[in-house]
Amino acid sequence: MDRDFDIIVFGATGYVGRLIAAELLRSAPEGTRLALAGRDDSRLRQAAQGLGHPQLPVVVADAFDAQALSRMAARTTVVVSTVGPYVKYGMATAGACAAAGTHYVDLNGEVLFARDVIDAFDRPARSSGATLVTACGFDSVPSDLGVLVAATTAREAGAGELLGTTMHLRSFSGGMSGGTIDALRTQIDASRHGVRTPGRSSSDPYALSPDRDAEPEPRGRRNSVIWLETSGDTRAFAAPFFMARYNEQVVRRSNALLGWAYGRGFRYREAQDTGKGAKGLVKALGIGAALPAFVISLATPGLRQVADRLLPAPGQGPSEESRANGHFTIEVHADTTGGQRVVATVADERDPGYEGTAVMIGEAALALAAGQGLTTGVSTPAAALGLPYAQRLRERGFTITGAVSPG
Repeated sequence: MDRDFDIIVFGATGYVGRLIAAELLRSAPEGTRLALAGRDDSRLRQAAQGLGHPQLPVVVADAFDAQALSRMAARTTVVVSTVGPYVKYGMATAGACAAAGTHYVDLNGEVLFARDVIDAFDRPARSSGATLVTACGFDSVPSDLGVLVAATTAREAGAGELLGTTMHLRSFSGGMSGGTIDALRTQIDASRHGVRTPGRSSSDPYALSPDRDAEPEPRGRRNSVIWLETSGDTRAFAAPFFMARYNEQVVRRSNALLGWAYGRGFRYREAQDTGKGAKGLVKALGIGAALPAFVISLATPGLRQVADRLLPAPGQGPSEESRANGHFTIEVHADTTGGQRVVATVADERDPGYEGTAVMIGEAALALAAGQGLTTGVSTPAAALGLPYAQRLRERGFTITGAVSPG
């Protein structure tokens, strides 16, 4: 079926949507047909003007207008959705893409939305030939590709499958937008008030698995950092990583979607390194206390009102100067069945949540638009886009490497 556009950025008037549109305008191959979409025609045209491309086509669609979303999906090869919180605004868009055979990528970090999309749209997407890839930003591309590269490195070196595997956040600098905060609020509310079966609980480590009963651990057991621990080869302290729970669920889903290519004995967790000695211990304890306190402040009505006055509102985000100083480095350390240790590194010198994320989701969209998806249905970055996607990111300046050392 011939489409009017290669890629539509839905939510192009928002903070992150504008960054993604700008990234695609810079990096897309010549001839790529890009359009901006959202619910307000005048704001879309202002966004196009602000991007320096006033001639860009615009598509008007509201996240709750099923007919408009269906028309939008039918006009493009790929929809990039930035309209969140996704659990509130995302289902109809994903459904329209699944029905139309249109590929879909988003920046979702909300496990309840991801589970709902899998349950509702995996089969229709497979039938239509659509690939729906959630979590195409800092949630959860570095983790997902890092483990994929580690497993590939181990296999190619004859080191066998992965066993205990930990992602260490070695360094990080980046801002947070009002949209990210709003998504967290909504996720907390949905978890508190929504009716969920045990297999769909946001705390289930295998909540996104396509075959929950085939997974190696019983329900209810968390295989992740709870408080702090010494960190791999560095013997430094580590604290809980604030994105760990969702990233872990995505990575475990990738293992299952890939036919347990990482191994049936694969165990995965994530941690944020805080350094050695007393300073590292104090920092780890501080992070370990601050994260639950932050969640409690958003979950408690009186405290939420105070937090809302202090935190950025939807549509707001870090300054250009702040984003210019962003960077991240993660390392995936894995023991293998062959007795060796694999280390994979993913790093970038851009703000991970914004410029870096714009590159990640932009390259995912371009890969799907070029017919480079590896599967259909509701998938993950590693399973749907694989090593060719990692190479795309390398070509955009990311460091993505893997190495084997004796155990």
